[in-house]
Parts: sequence; structure tokens; C-alpha cells
Amino acid sequence: MSKAKLQYHCSACGCLHSKWSGQCSDCGAWNTLEESLNLPTSKQVTERTGNYTGEQAVIRSLQEVSLHESPRIPTQQAELDRVLGGGLVAGSVILMGGDPGIGKSTILLQTLTELTALDSLYVTGEESLQQVGLRAKRLGLPTDRLRLLTETCVENILNLAAKEKPGLMVIDSIQTIFTDHLQSAPGSVSQIREAAAKLVRFAKQTQTTMFLVGHVTKEGTLAGPRVLEHMVDTVLYFEGDPGGRYRILRAVKNRFGAVNELGVFAMTEHGLKGVSNPSAIFLSRHDEPVSGSVIMVTREGTRPLMVEMQALVDQSHGNAPRRVTLGLEQNRLAMLLAVLHRHGGISMFDQDVFINIVGGVKISETAADLPLLLAALSSFRNRPLPADLVVFGEVGLAGEIRPVPNGEERLREAAKHGFRRAIVPKGNQPRQPIEGITVEAVSRLEKAVQAVM
Repeated sequence: MSKAKLQYHCSACGCLHSKWSGQCSDCGAWNTLEESLNLPTSKQVTERTGNYTGEQAVIRSLQEVSLHESPRIPTQQAELDRVLGGGLVAGSVILMGGDPGIGKSTILLQTLTELTALDSLYVTGEESLQQVGLRAKRLGLPTDRLRLLTETCVENILNLAAKEKPGLMVIDSIQTIFTDHLQSAPGSVSQIREAAAKLVRFAKQTQTTMFLVGHVTKEGTLAGPRVLEHMVDTVLYFEGDPGGRYRILRAVKNRFGAVNELGVFAMTEHGLKGVSNPSAIFLSRHDEPVSGSVIMVTREGTRPLMVEMQALVDQSHGNAPRRVTLGLEQNRLAMLLAVLHRHGGISMFDQDVFINIVGGVKISETAADLPLLLAALSSFRNRPLPADLVVFGEVGLAGEIRPVPNGEERLREAAKHGFRRAIVPKGNQPRQPIEGITVEAVSRLEKAVQAVM
């Protein structure tokens, strides 16, 4: 077999070059040429790669397509099954990212050792077999059915996997895998793209479920080309402090389930254990009411979640007051403080405002607007809010309080945890009273301020 020829393409304009240079001659961009394979065309490519099913491609109507859904395989991890959408799907490729030490290898090792319905293969390019064995022994995992492989060449991995025929494979990590067809170092953009393409093609042809472990950058995004996320079926992110106890697994892409689904794990001496009632760990339950603290009900995927939002408003001693948020978008804080000044008559232009979500949860939905303003106002006035109060709602630029999805489900979750009073948008007022909780619906920001102050 002749060696594949190399070419270089510009990541800015896509122009192809036969050799590398510092500047693209077509668009003039600097340092944008990346190595790639100059693959043969037509029949040669079809014979070498084939399609995903190994059959010749034909055009069919939708009526001829079987809509029977294959049964999912449980992973014995309830929180992981929730994030995946109910379990593993044959032939699916799952990309898992997170900070170093967050628990990616631990949860996958637990899954492979506890899953008896499939033959598994753990491919490690970062650790030796002894290191993996010592971790499994330290966690007290059954290792009688665990198959291990230490290899970084993707061609060797696929040849051995074709003989082993595992039902579940783990590649730890994709940044260490390389192909012999490229001369660049492992971890480069071209190596990651080509290696991932070969692994995805193998998974689809053989109906092998595959986990790819990915590194993250300082900004918290997956390292490597952005196209890597488009090549896989599911993208999972581990969130949380590696030094803390709790971990949050979030699905940001899922072709077989709901996106933004969330699973909560606790790191113990025996590995990661699922948390069945995550709302309890995000609530501080102070001994006495404190100013700047408010409870809100957020919704992650299909699960309502109780979280505590804390605010600290203090006199600013600099020229520009600070606006700092942890778990929320910082620009939205500045916008909401302007709305509070305009429609609530309360100005904080000379105050430093700090907002924190307890437990390391990241909230992206607009239901946090009203709790944020009420928490900041409570800290600014030094007036604690009632301990049995729960708040949620979106705040518009005109000062209106807009409804949020699944309002009645959020209220039932709050009542289940013992909250007796709720301030919600008028559009979320339940049609029938909810036992155990009094709902106060407001339509304007000034009404909400009057209700608590």
C-alpha cells in the first residue's frame, strides 16, 4: 500500500497547499496552515473506508426505513444513565471532557468493571496497565472481566479491537492517539481529527459503543478542533472543583436524549457515587436568616433543582465598581442592576456586587434574574429574606417579570423541600392551589421589591 500524501489547508479560508508556509498565499492569514491527508478519490476511498454499515449505499423512502428503536443498555450508574438519555446506544460515540483530576477516568473505569452485559476494552495512552490496576484495586472494583490495552497508534488499536470485538470501548485520551499517516505530533489538530474519524468509523461499522476522553483548555472548552464535537453523538462535560467532593456531569450535545441534562456525583473513597437528591447539597440551610441569600428553582434538562444564590454588596473603594459572578453571566448582572435602578429606584453605581451560586452550579437560564436582584437588594439593605421563601422569574428591560417554562413543576419541587412561600411571575401562577405553599404572583419588578422589602 502506497503511503498517503500530505497536504496543508488554511483554517481561515480552506485553501489547499502542497507544502507548509507561514502565510496563506490566498487569504494572507498567518500561521493558519494545518497538516491533513491528501486522500485518493472515488472508488479507492470507497473500498478503503466503506460506509458505516458495511453495505452499499442506496436511496430509500422513509416508509422503507425500520423505526424500531434498539433497547438501551444500563450502565449501572443511575446519574450517568440520566445524562445519556436512558443508557448506552449501540454504535454511539460519546466524548467526555473535564479538568484534570475531575473524575473522567474514574467513572469510566467504574462503568467498565460494573457493566456485565457487554464485553469491554479500556485503551489507555496516558497510564500504564499497572497504574490502571492499582486504581481499580484502590476503588475496590471487580476486575475479573476488565480488558486493558496500552497503545497510542490508532491503526494498532483498531486492528486489535477488530480481533477482540468489544461491545464497549474507552479511549483515554484522544489527545494521545495518533495515526501513522501524519507526521505531526500527537495532540495536534490534524492528528486528533484523523484519529477521531477512524475511531468513529469503526464504532459505526461494528456497532461498538465508544467513550472518548478529551482534555480541556484554560477556558474550559475541549482541546483540539471544534469539528471533534460534531463528529460524535454525545458530548459530556464534568464540572466542579477537583478538590471538592461533588461533581456535576452535564450533556451539552446528545443525539439520543435531552441536552443540558445534569447528573450529580459525590467523590468517595470507593469512586464516584450518584446523588439521588441533589437539591439537598446545594442548600446551605443557615441556622438563622442571613442577608444576601435567596433560594431559586432552576431546571436542568428534565430535573428541577433547588439552588442557593448568594450576593454581597459592599461600598466600592475604586474608580470602577466591581461586578463579579460565579456560575452566572457577568454581563447580565450589569444589565439587571441597570433595570433595578431604572424601574426599582435603587442605585448601586458606587457598590461592588458579588454573586455566587452555592455548590459550583452554572446557571444559564433567565429564571435566575429575579432571585439575583432580590439577593443583591437583601445584601444592600442588610435585610434577610425569609428562610422558607423561593423565587424565580425573568426580568425584562422594561421592568416586567416574564414567565419561565415549567413553573408549576418548580413550585411542586419547592413545596416538597418544605418551602412555604414563593414569588413567581404572574404567568406562572398555578391554576389550582399547590398544597403547602403560598404563591404570590407579580408582574412588575417594583411589585416584587415591595413584596420582600
